Amino acid sequence: MLPADLTYLVVEDNDFQRRWLTVMLANLGATKIIEAHDGLTALQILEDPTRGIDLCFIDLKLPGMDGMELIRHMARSDNPVSIILASALDPSLVFSVESMSHAYGVNLLGTVEKPVTPERLAELIGRHVPPHERGSKHATHHPALTLDDITAGMRADQFLPYFQPKVEIATGKIKGVEAFARWQHPQYGLISPNSFIPQLEAGGDIQHFTWSIIDKSVATCRWLQDQERPLPVSINISTTPLTELTFAERLAECTTRHKVAPEHMIIEITESASTTEIPTYLENLARLRMQGFVLAVDDYGTGNASMHHHLRIPFSELKIDRSFVAGAGQNTAVSLALRSSLDLARELKRESTAVGVETREDWELLHKLGCTNAQGYFIAKPMEGAALPAWMDEWSQFF
Repeated sequence: MLPADLTYLVVEDNDFQRRWLTVMLANLGATKIIEAHDGLTALQILEDPTRGIDLCFIDLKLPGMDGMELIRHMARSDNPVSIILASALDPSLVFSVESMSHAYGVNLLGTVEKPVTPERLAELIGRHVPPHERGSKHATHHPALTLDDITAGMRADQFLPYFQPKVEIATGKIKGVEAFARWQHPQYGLISPNSFIPQLEAGGDIQHFTWSIIDKSVATCRWLQDQERPLPVSINISTTPLTELTFAERLAECTTRHKVAPEHMIIEITESASTTEIPTYLENLARLRMQGFVLAVDDYGTGNASMHHHLRIPFSELKIDRSFVAGAGQNTAVSLALRSSLDLARELKRESTAVGVETREDWELLHKLGCTNAQGYFIAKPMEGAALPAWMDEWSQFF
């Protein structure tokens, strides 16, 4: 049964389809359902705070303002409503709209093909997460936050790493955790990186920020070992620090100070053709591997790097972007991209890690395709380091 406290908006121009979807929602337990026959009416409802819409079903082919334009308006107004697309269009076209939605940053739960089934409907609604719980996956925008605010937050030591577990799909064994930067803001609460990293990279002290998060992440790695819960910790490093000649040396000094072996630290780098032309960048990566650190290519498939550029990087793990994972079971194009990525990892004898695993269906498909590891909300949300031991105990009950 669906949560009874959610308010649903069904945007569909076909009277029969709209009514059928409304009846299905009611049969599944929904009690607050609003209908709209076109995009403009839907936008007016969404912009009315008294309506309190939580989840919106959008048909792509609407009269006047179509579904794509409606999504664009929702993105520009930072509307936190979860979205489910409904369409009978060609899967490749739907995939393009899904990609557009992710690029706009809206909270897209997935797509239902017409005719809609109650089972698929319930599965997608089950992915809904309230805005305040979404963390890094769906960043909350805070327009009032300036670079001065961020700098003040750094001085007040308000930034900290949260950690999301990564598990081996075949065995359920916990393989490590990935660190995500968070801002514990005194007014706004927990803020995710999209609200402060761009400002820091554009004109702030990204170097100081990066090393603060690295130091706290390495310290957590040491603390977990002291708790007899040794886990490798992954840290995503942007291009700028990796072009500094002293990066590898500073990281080695940091791990030595915390008494953490280099092989317990995984450095995640985002694929890019331009960065692999920078000699100091390549030197740092080679030096890190020589010192025993592990390298992973993050967000694989979203950059513009060719295979030639990948082979320049001595990586051990390929992290497959969430856009190739979510909904791969229903979308042929996404499934082919996922299979291709996994085949590449196998051919190169590298571990593969799928990011953004949100449903059992995602998990089972990845297991069937031979993916090594999984990471996502189906396993666990990012959490403070102190919460990891309790989560590990709970997870171990299932495996």
